[in-house]
Amino acid sequence: MEIRAINTSLLEWTGDGLAIGLFEDGGELTGDVTNLDEKLAGSIKELIAEEEFKGKQGSSIATRVDTGSPVRKVIVVGLGKKEDLKLDKIRRAAAAAARLAKKQKCKTLGISLPVWNNDAAQTAQALAEGVELALYQDNRFKSEPDDQGSQVEKVDLLELGGQEGAITRAHQICSGVILARQLVAAPANSVTPITMAETAVAIASEYGLQVKILEREDCEKLGMGAFLGVAQASDLPPKFIHLTYKPEGTPKRKLAIVGKGLTFDSGGLNIKGTGSGVENMKMDMGGAAATLGAAKAIGQLKPDVEVHFISAVTENMISGHAMHPGDILQASNGKTIEVNNTDAEGRLTLADALVFTEKLGVDAIVDLATLTGACVVALGDDIAGLFSPDDALASELEKAAEISGEKIWRLPMEDKYFEGLKSGIADFKNTGPRAGGSITAALFLKQFVKETPWAHLDVAGPIWADKENGYNGSGATGFGVRTLVSWVLSVA
Repeated sequence: MEIRAINTSLLEWTGDGLAIGLFEDGGELTGDVTNLDEKLAGSIKELIAEEEFKGKQGSSIATRVDTGSPVRKVIVVGLGKKEDLKLDKIRRAAAAAARLAKKQKCKTLGISLPVWNNDAAQTAQALAEGVELALYQDNRFKSEPDDQGSQVEKVDLLELGGQEGAITRAHQICSGVILARQLVAAPANSVTPITMAETAVAIASEYGLQVKILEREDCEKLGMGAFLGVAQASDLPPKFIHLTYKPEGTPKRKLAIVGKGLTFDSGGLNIKGTGSGVENMKMDMGGAAATLGAAKAIGQLKPDVEVHFISAVTENMISGHAMHPGDILQASNGKTIEVNNTDAEGRLTLADALVFTEKLGVDAIVDLATLTGACVVALGDDIAGLFSPDDALASELEKAAEISGEKIWRLPMEDKYFEGLKSGIADFKNTGPRAGGSITAALFLKQFVKETPWAHLDVAGPIWADKENGYNGSGATGFGVRTLVSWVLSVA
């Protein structure tokens, strides 16, 4: 599929499908849309009346126009209230237009939507992202693709000529999102610690990053007892991935992104039972997938920022070698942990990953993890929880998420709740009481970062979607990649 930014107006464009946006204001046509309706013999007004179209965000309709028209079909997408227009609504409207164009068997699509905040570059990038992410289809594991019909082959972003750079940037970011989607969606017999490490090596080779894969013996020398405690039951070797992007010259900042990388989580000896969703635990490496996706995008965008991408990757399995409930592990910073639940394993792998990362001397650390069901209970399936003791870093991430259209919400780090993690025989336990479970998980991670500004994103909800939503289809969403990239670019 080709996406172009052109100066052609909606009145001059010719092709299969022409998409326009209408605000939620009673369906009144204005400006060039009025002239287009006249040119098409009132087809747009007639469509709006017949379908009782109100312009609500996410709504879309289409109609065929008379033979001999310069366009075969007109697509109308809702933009919501004009005063509430945000960049992500533009992105979502483009996604809705692209999906409907595909259903309407349009090979060529022209999109004419408002320019957000007078920023043509941001608008073009959002439009391109919405189109590319909405039309992505994962058919890797099917003998016959679901989607064998007509495909959208060319998309023109109208009256946005000169924004080719924005389209290229959108494609580079989307390539990272799609990689994350593919990693999360793939089954655990396809994505393993070994293949995750191979993916990191491939990214480094293609985009000029440095890569180091620490093997079990390397991790043992570094005292990573928490990570290796989780890994010890698996027949597959653990892999500690460290990718580094370095710009030419002196970097403006040095940042680190750490992702939880459990390629499958059985729960360990605290095994996940029937109804626990164990069949979906292939996606417990969603944080690491986003980390690698961000690495792929950053490697192409090449900002003036040094970025380290880190993940301690393993399975959490059951065998005669498995850690027991009640075992005590020692992390690489010397802290001892009583394992009162082997299914709270992600925080154990992150503990050693965070200690390793802080020793790199970076200016800020952000970790992502499908860490707690408690965060899903608190914020639902669409919103990630943000935890940080550093207001400046939290603010940077909130702004980055706003631009990217990924929803995060800052939750408190109530120090008093750490009482629930206290152990009688070790420094602390790996889980606390049921109440405030996402907060105590964040407080656990905090014990492994001494001084560096740090933030934790609990992405257990939005890493996966049960149904099509905006520019995400059902399944893996690639959540986190665009926020991370936006954060890195914001400080470049």
